[in-house]
Amino acid sequence: MADNPMRQIFLDKVVINLGVGQNENMVENAKALIKKLTNHSAGTTLSKRRDPELKLKKGQEIGAMSTLRKKEAYDFLKRALDANSNIITRTSIAGNSLNFGVKEYIYFTGVKYDPKIGILGMNVNAAFARKGARVSNRKRKASAPNKRHSHIKKDEIMQYLESNFKVKLQE
Repeated sequence: MADNPMRQIFLDKVVINLGVGQNENMVENAKALIKKLTNHSAGTTLSKRRDPELKLKKGQEIGAMSTLRKKEAYDFLKRALDANSNIITRTSIAGNSLNFGVKEYIYFTGVKYDPKIGILGMNVNAAFARKGARVSNRKRKASAPNKRHSHIKKDEIMQYLESNFKVKLQE
């Protein structure tokens, strides 16, 4: 199966998300941290509904996020996995993606603690795809690829991560 170039998987995108709550200063700090780690400006995430227990209003800024693609995504994922000691669990792989958290940004190599930002953790989501996946996302003549082609198994993702990132699986 690996002989067929259409069956090879690749890293489609990496999404970094920092949820900080209702504090506006922390949202700005989260944006600054994403800028520091990726050299990309970050967008804000908004609350979807009102929650009086958490003192949230609908539409309130509660976090920051950024999407990386191509070489930048590959480089950032390598650094994020290194910050996580290159260990992931099998349960962190689901639905053609890998999800894991980095508890503190100071685990990244070359990044020092900034007292203005404080201690922040982040969620990293890496999405994988195969060649030909664009047919379902394009605007003109969109169609559904075969499910056997579009679905990527956990073992295939693990094999990709082991060969490209030297990741170890923790049971």
